[in-house]
Amino acid sequence: MTCINSLIIAALVVTGAQHLSAQQPGGATTPSVPAARPDVLTTIKGNAVDSTDRQLGNTVVRLRDARVGKIVETQLTDKAGAFAFKAMDPGSYIVEVMASDQTVLTASQLISVNAGEAVTAVVKMPFSIPPFAGALGSNPASVAAVMTTAAASGVLATKLTGQPVTPGK
Repeated sequence: MTCINSLIIAALVVTGAQHLSAQQPGGATTPSVPAARPDVLTTIKGNAVDSTDRQLGNTVVRLRDARVGKIVETQLTDKAGAFAFKAMDPGSYIVEVMASDQTVLTASQLISVNAGEAVTAVVKMPFSIPPFAGALGSNPASVAAVMTTAAASGVLATKLTGQPVTPGK
């Protein structure tokens, strides 16, 4: 029985000594602050590309917290259009590609990240028809080129106006 009592007394003495060593002069104690855990933070990285998958190098991208709408961070992509937002809190975010006049050119889909995850996103510019597109004319080759580009960009339906459409011609 004295062995058990000795162990209990020794444990109390060690605990008391640890408590006293945490005290500062004047009796104030140092609050116990948990250490920062890098595994609870997230990373969002990816590439910004145009509608034909060419890199958007040296382009401003920003990360928006989708829960509150706040801009969390802004950065410039590298030459290859790559970006990385590191040490972010877990949550839902949107990556935006910015124009030089600070308007949003395009945005990613909603990106949800959990603690410790690293996710990758590709932010792609939408397909746009150049202002001189009508200069190509309406021959079958140019119509086929426009239709192929539209299909590659995700356009599901088109309607040609001002021209009769005759099957087989």
